[in-house]
This record gives sequence, C-alpha cells and structure tokens, in this order.
Amino acid sequence: MKRILVLTNSINGLYSFRRELIDELINQDYCISISAPVDTKTVFFKKIGCNIIETRIKRRSTDPISDLKLLLNYIRIIQKEKPNIVLTYTIKPNVYGGIACRLLQIPYLVNITGLGTSIENNGIMKKIALKLYKIGLKKASCVFFQNSSNQRLFLDNKIAISKTRLIPRSGVNLNYHCFEEYPDDDDEIKFLFIGRIMKDKGINELLDTATRIKAKYPNVHFDLVGDCEENYIEKLKELQEKGIITYHGRQDNVHSFIKNSHATILPSYHEGTANVLLESASTGRPVLASRVPGCQDTFDEGVSGLGFEVKNVDSLVETIVKFIELPYEKKKLMGIAGRRKMEREYDRQFVIKAYMEEIRKLFTYQ
Repeated sequence: MKRILVLTNSINGLYSFRRELIDELINQDYCISISAPVDTKTVFFKKIGCNIIETRIKRRSTDPISDLKLLLNYIRIIQKEKPNIVLTYTIKPNVYGGIACRLLQIPYLVNITGLGTSIENNGIMKKIALKLYKIGLKKASCVFFQNSSNQRLFLDNKIAISKTRLIPRSGVNLNYHCFEEYPDDDDEIKFLFIGRIMKDKGINELLDTATRIKAKYPNVHFDLVGDCEENYIEKLKELQEKGIITYHGRQDNVHSFIKNSHATILPSYHEGTANVLLESASTGRPVLASRVPGCQDTFDEGVSGLGFEVKNVDSLVETIVKFIELPYEKKKLMGIAGRRKMEREYDRQFVIKAYMEEIRKLFTYQ
C-alpha cells in the first residue's frame, strides 16, 4: 500500500484549498493519514477514508518548549505511520515536520503557503525563522512556492536550494466558485472582506476606511466574514451598531457572500496566496487589494481589479471611491475579466497535476 502522511495546522484549510488533491490521491489508491488539530471539517476527511491523527499545534506561539514537543510528536507519528512520502503545509509543519523527515530519512514535499509575521517583520525573529527553515527544508524533495517573491527570498538566503517549483497559489476550484451574474444594479454597493480579523490582514485600515466612506457614501455597505483572532470584538460591535459595517463571523459558505457582493477588498500586509481573491475573481467579482506579493498577482490592474498601497488608509479610500464611481458596465466587465484570468492561470487542476508529478517521481525512485 502506498502511504502518504499530510502535516498541516488546519483541517479547515486543507478542506478549503487541498481537498481535491486528497480526493485524487485516494482515487489512485493512496492511503492517506492527516496530522492536524481537530476542526469542523475533520468528519469530511474521515468519511472519505483518511486516517486522522489529532495533533495540537500552537500556531502563533514562539515558545521553544511547545515547538520541541511538536517536533518529537511528528517523529513519533512518522515512526508509527511509516509513510512513503510526507506532504507539509503551513509554517510549523513545514519546519518541524521537515526536520522530523530529515532525521528519519523520509521523502517530503513542502508547500510555502506564506512567510508569516516573524519573517515579514524584520528583526531577530526573522533571522531565527530563516535559520529554522534552512534546517527544515534542506532535504526536501521539492519545495512548492505560491509566489515568486517568496521563492526569491528563500533562494537568496540559500534555503530550499535542492529543488523548487512555482505553482499558481493553491489554485481555485472553478466549479465550486462558479461564475455568477453581477448584481442587477449598484445603487447600493456591497464590499466584502473575507479573512481572519487581525492586524496583519489590514483590518485597522479597513475599519478606518469604512468609517470615512460611509460618511460620504451612505449607500455603500461593508460586510466582514471571518474568525476574530485578535481583540477587535468591541470595535466591530461598535461600528456595526453605527451601521458602518456588518460582521458575520466565521462562515462555511463564503460563495454566497461573494455572489451577493459587488467587489472583494483585501488590505492584507502580506500573503502567500490570497485565496479569497482567487475565489472572488472566479465568481466574477472585481477585487481591490493591497499591492503586495500574493495579492497583486491575482488581478490585472484596471482590468479585473484595483490595487492600493499597503498600510495606507488614504490610498485605500481613494481606490474604493474610484471603484464606486466607475460605470456599472465597467464593474461588470472587470468581474468577467477576473473569471477569465482564473480559467487561464489559476485552475486548481494545475496544482494537482504538479503534485502528482512530484509524487510519482518519488515512488518511481523507491
């Protein structure tokens, strides 16, 4: 039996962005085990035949003791499961899962889904994080990058020099995020934010911008969807009571929110891949995003979206006003252009094909 072990920090993330790859592997008779914290989509993977290994991960902790425990846990899991290949996603599984695979001489494929705050914010933590990456990724059979900027950073720092491969982010499921007709009119324009409610997603700039825009354009609505991971609950409640935003919390079905919007806004400080922008464009909605790697590549300026300067409220306000004042037909055509771009460049099948090629190579050598 061909055995593959998947290490990730989020079952829900695996479901949202990689379940099609897991389906393909199962269809080709691979035995799949998944190590991750239990979440709402755990039952889905159990139903399709995956073995779930509950693994606690403190995603944002910098405690070396808990990280050492995670490393030792990964070693135990790999020794027990005896996988032929390990797939790792997200920062801690990439680093500590990679070290465990090195120690046990198991082939592994790494996906750099994003650099994380420790690297984006320069300082001692960046040096430590890059050093850990260098140790964890040294023997990786292949490292997948979701944007060329991250790839260059790693290569410049002599990390993952064995083999790297650029893929179109996580890709987008064009069938699930199917094209939807644009809203009938824009007398009341709805802007949508989907993401974790946290500083690095640009939530401060978004809330300040919403306040300014609503004062000038009372017919504009701001809908926010996602988990609140930092101390914003009171602020969200205050702005909702004033009619400035509507906060919907975490939602499993974001497609319905995208369908009912006129555009998606993402003022993120950094992204490995802005999946919400891919999903929005696939649905036929223009995107407004900060000009950072992982965001700006998902749209063509003035054609399928508009960019603005990161951490800059004035630039965000100016961009939103520019979009509001576009003719209705121009907004609609931007959405159509976004869908076409997704079909050309970001079909998730491209990602699955790349993974299957690397997996088959590894099994050929075993």
